[in-house]
Amino acid sequence: MNSNINSLIANHTPGHGLAQAFYTDAEVFQTDLREIFYKDWLFAVPACELAKPGSYVTHVVGAYNVIIVRGADDVIRAFHNSCRHRGSIICKAKKGTNPKLVCPYHQWTYELDGRLLWARDMGPDFDAGQHGLKPVHCRVLKGLVYICLAEVAPDFDAFAAVAERYLAPHDLENSKVAFESTIVEKGNWKLVWENNRECYHCGGNHPSLCRTFPEDPNAIGNDNEGAGSEILTKHVARCEAVGAPSTFRISERGDWRFVRTALLGAGESYTMDGKVAVTRPNSTIPFRDAGSLLKYHYPTTWNHFLSDHALVFRVTPISPTETEVSTKWLVHKDAVEGVDYDLKRLTEVWLATNDEDREVVEYNQMGINSPAYQPGPYSVTQESGVLQFVDWYLQTLNRNAAPSAVAAE
Repeated sequence: MNSNINSLIANHTPGHGLAQAFYTDAEVFQTDLREIFYKDWLFAVPACELAKPGSYVTHVVGAYNVIIVRGADDVIRAFHNSCRHRGSIICKAKKGTNPKLVCPYHQWTYELDGRLLWARDMGPDFDAGQHGLKPVHCRVLKGLVYICLAEVAPDFDAFAAVAERYLAPHDLENSKVAFESTIVEKGNWKLVWENNRECYHCGGNHPSLCRTFPEDPNAIGNDNEGAGSEILTKHVARCEAVGAPSTFRISERGDWRFVRTALLGAGESYTMDGKVAVTRPNSTIPFRDAGSLLKYHYPTTWNHFLSDHALVFRVTPISPTETEVSTKWLVHKDAVEGVDYDLKRLTEVWLATNDEDREVVEYNQMGINSPAYQPGPYSVTQESGVLQFVDWYLQTLNRNAAPSAVAAE
């Protein structure tokens, strides 16, 4: 990192918001990409989107374009979406199904496992084995696909071991995407996360969500140490008793967290009436009021896993002041729309909440853009989750930049 960014980090006032440049500066944005998004594990898609061999999706992260594809052997892999001939994009669509990966420019043809199968008129000395697609690290975790763009990926196993336990009651492998929504919020990616990590704003901005989701930070384990309300403690014990891991768990570095929180009153799901949205659930939890397993994994995803369905969110930075937020509603693969669920009931709460959050983030960005902006203090009571995120962010910049800084000396 350059001296300007180091200075910004050094001058940060603990317990306060970040300096303006962290949310607006192009150089800081490129540093975020280089030191976080290009080095850490990123949530990409639910595996059920890749339903059969040849199914693929493409995902753009900064300068990188990635193909994620299910092979003929049923293994999901990821590759850089760049032909080994002259670099053309291979898959132009966001998703699709093809028996082979064929470059549209000169028709170089690749197997679904990345091997180059055919390249016309390349001469007798051409070795196709040396020109397969460049791989991207890819792991499938209980129906969730993660990728890492780094040459050497950081450890994934510690997170996976915990996540497998918590996700076990939620049958994501046998689910399908009932609906998806993608919006672009005109705000820095860190503002999107900061807004997500507190419910201080919920009562004044999310009337639909607040019908079932608790605003009390102690009810959702937001003190980052696991000390929760009596309601949370009892709910966790009840769920653990039927084999649904629910106890607050956060990683040593703070980059991932799990806790299963109760919904308000007799709430069963994120619906306007509080009842389940899907009568054919994709979980094995034996009661409907199991609340929501809250999971986040920085820098790209937060999730809600309920008794009847699941919600997966993906955060992708576009520019210093633009962020793509993708939301997918996962239901049991055999659930029938109009029979087992009504699409409007399933989606209306979070479609409204996402749009409300978009507006909150955009107004936040507008205010930060002002020359008069000065970082203010966070509420330790209400915004401890934001404090945790900011600490993680600054520590991660320092830690991930350290090897390159040493190499440059």
